Amino acid sequence: SVPGTKVELTVSCRNLLDMDTFSKSDPVVVLFVQVSGSSEWKEFGRTEVIDNTLNPDFVRKFVLDYYFEEKQNLRFDVALLGAQDFLGQAFVALGEVIGSQRGRLERPLTGVPGKRCGTILLLAEELSNCRDIVTMQLCANKLDKKDFFGKSDPFLVFYRSNEDGTFTICHKTEVVKNTLNPVWQPFTIPVRALCNGDYDRTVKIDVYDWDRDGSHDFIGEFATSYRELSRAQSQFTVYEVLNPRKKCKKKKYVNSGTVTLLSFSVESEFTFVDYIRGGTQLNFTVAIDFTASNGLPSQPTSLHYASPYQLSAYALALKAVGEIIQDYDSDKLFPAYGFGAKVPPDGKISHQFPLNNNVENPSCAGIEGVLESYLQSLRTVQLYGPTNFAPVINQVAGTAAQVTDGSQYHVLLIITDGVISDMLQTKEAIVTASSLPMSIIIVGVGPAEFEAMEELDGDEVRLSSRGRYAERDIVQFVPFRDYVDDSGNQVLSMARLAKDVLAEIPEQLLSYMKTRDIKPRRADPE
Repeated sequence: SVPGTKVELTVSCRNLLDMDTFSKSDPVVVLFVQVSGSSEWKEFGRTEVIDNTLNPDFVRKFVLDYYFEEKQNLRFDVALLGAQDFLGQAFVALGEVIGSQRGRLERPLTGVPGKRCGTILLLAEELSNCRDIVTMQLCANKLDKKDFFGKSDPFLVFYRSNEDGTFTICHKTEVVKNTLNPVWQPFTIPVRALCNGDYDRTVKIDVYDWDRDGSHDFIGEFATSYRELSRAQSQFTVYEVLNPRKKCKKKKYVNSGTVTLLSFSVESEFTFVDYIRGGTQLNFTVAIDFTASNGLPSQPTSLHYASPYQLSAYALALKAVGEIIQDYDSDKLFPAYGFGAKVPPDGKISHQFPLNNNVENPSCAGIEGVLESYLQSLRTVQLYGPTNFAPVINQVAGTAAQVTDGSQYHVLLIITDGVISDMLQTKEAIVTASSLPMSIIIVGVGPAEFEAMEELDGDEVRLSSRGRYAERDIVQFVPFRDYVDDSGNQVLSMARLAKDVLAEIPEQLLSYMKTRDIKPRRADPE
């Protein structure tokens, strides 16, 4: 995800255990972060202690780096200071908090046998590094004449004020030659550059007369702020240009001209978190390759073989990706299909049979439900062929096409041994799907050469079909074998797989929203 997405967590507790005999408890919350790919927990920080309350709202916040594509496990321990009494704990993934409605999550505290420990409330907010960009246009009237021959050649210099009272230059307009009534071109500037995100901070603007030798003459100055400038969205704002030296000398001095703000508009650069907090749901669909090239599931050489000790490559890939995505899917119901098998009762070849055998409702409950149905299907269908991707892509595209207002976004995970039979139809399906709110993840398992998958990925060359080009890149392919490390450390390799597979999803979602000019819905205040 975007590097440097920082999320601020605010912590409160309700109905804590009362351990103090004489007064109420004095609680503190300690946050531990799980080290990626291990079972080790590291203390990240702690809140202040609040005296004498069972319902603390802590002021000290935790600021964490957030990565959509990683499972970031957090543990909150609630304790009493001094006595070190343990009041309970809660385990939660950062993605679960962000994926909750309006970024608010309430969890029961557990860990004190036989006692109800109350709850912990978490609120996640993305720290605005203020991504707004301003476009404005100014003109001036009756500026002082500075040039001996002809009029002035005016330009403006913008300064933002710093914490310590000094000024830093942040923009210069172009020079408009030989006029006392210049109209400057519109220009854009990040709000950060103009006021460092502080809307009331002074913005100073100097008006100069340009001279070829670089000794520009000072005409005058005026001060404003981002907030004042932004009011010009509804009316012109006129500023008097003052020259302090003239003001002191001349009693009758009024001003050295005026500057008018003609237009002012703000555009926001939205982030993935903005959309998720605004209520966009990620819908996750799984499609699994049941073609004969995988090998008989009962044989240890088969890619579908599940030993009592080890999940198959298919199950591992499904779990790795699914466990992260499910945090962003509110109903946790995942439609799951198989393709390339002969299906009972009549042995017809199907390229989109529901793993749970329920045509009316192919959704499975949670990733565990998908795994269960997958193992069940392996026992009942006959692996066959060919390997056709297009039917299941078109199926998800059909669902995605029903809601295109940005409230739903679909992610299709295809797990395959990679020998694709319907390349032309698949390219056509992907090009069509590229204008819909969906992304496709392909995980290739087994030893095949995956050139065809690389072509579908479209990172190097934009995918096309019969002269039509994909509107955006929506496919991400990774070969499973790159992630199985020799040490047999599955946890780490699966975390890496999920990370690489999911890394492009936030950008792909943003590119859809941007091309459709869909803004995130504001999370309503409570």
